[in-house]
Amino acid sequence: MKTTRIWFGCSAGLALSMLFGWSYGFFAVMFPLFVLGTMNQFSLSGVAGIFFATVWTTLQATLLLEYLQFHPTLMTVAVGVLLLSKCIAMMKPKTYLFGYIGLLVGSIVLNFASYNSYDVEEFNVNLWVIAFCNILICAFAFWLFPEPESPQKPAAVETPVKSDIDYISQVAMGWLVAMAAFLVFQIADLNDSLSAQASILIILTPMTLAGSLGMAKIRIIGTALGCLAGMAVQLILGSWYGDGLLFWLAFTIAMGPFCHWLTKGQIKGAIAFSAMSALSVPLTTALVPEEKDAFFSILYRFSSIFVAVLLTAMVMWVVHHWIRVTLIKRHQHELG
Repeated sequence: MKTTRIWFGCSAGLALSMLFGWSYGFFAVMFPLFVLGTMNQFSLSGVAGIFFATVWTTLQATLLLEYLQFHPTLMTVAVGVLLLSKCIAMMKPKTYLFGYIGLLVGSIVLNFASYNSYDVEEFNVNLWVIAFCNILICAFAFWLFPEPESPQKPAAVETPVKSDIDYISQVAMGWLVAMAAFLVFQIADLNDSLSAQASILIILTPMTLAGSLGMAKIRIIGTALGCLAGMAVQLILGSWYGDGLLFWLAFTIAMGPFCHWLTKGQIKGAIAFSAMSALSVPLTTALVPEEKDAFFSILYRFSSIFVAVLLTAMVMWVVHHWIRVTLIKRHQHELG
């Protein structure tokens, strides 16, 4: 049932984005994918939490831009405090989702709203509407395809206690990489590299070096599969990709295998998530019926993500070892 539930939610989000012409329709596909892929039972508080985290983060980022955008030093300090709070929240299971949504959405708003070509108010309103509709889509998906009740309760799993050095190094690594991404996107003209920026933040999600390096490999593999699926959709449709119904049907069929992989363990699930984002973003943003296809956008997406992930993995490795060596030396000095 879980595969069908995820498939239905993503296709319903795509249908709504096409029907109402949402500018950032890929969020309408990715929000249900994220929620339905992680939840086995519907939780109104959990889905509503994503909505409020989205609204709160966009408001925070917008206010920072409104009052501090013309003061680069104050802006950098304020962004640093904001991203640090999100990284700290990601270290606790109860606030992990709030911190992750804040880090991802907040970074996107902060980076891209600073370009004159982006309308931050339009972005915020679109995202709020999509996040609210996500609650209805997920509730309807669980109602149509409920999860069978399991007679056996899963055994309780104790979260290992982290040492102070591990905690500090993981928070510092995530924060430094997020800040580096923010500064690079502010200094360089990368307003068409949303996917690359999102990839940098996605591989931070494990908040450990080993987990992030593994996520980097998965991100590249998933992106390649998603890009191939996107090309296949466009080539199969040919001149008919301007037909909304056929486009929705082909897109939905292409999502099927990835929705199935989301239920087949962590590795396949992570590959499927990356593939779905690689499939959704070009076909919902770059593809303009009878005007522009998404072929070159798909190629650019893969190359930019590959370079961003590779460089981020190298930076994380250097930052992690530098932080660990610094903290261990300080700890030894205090003991001595």
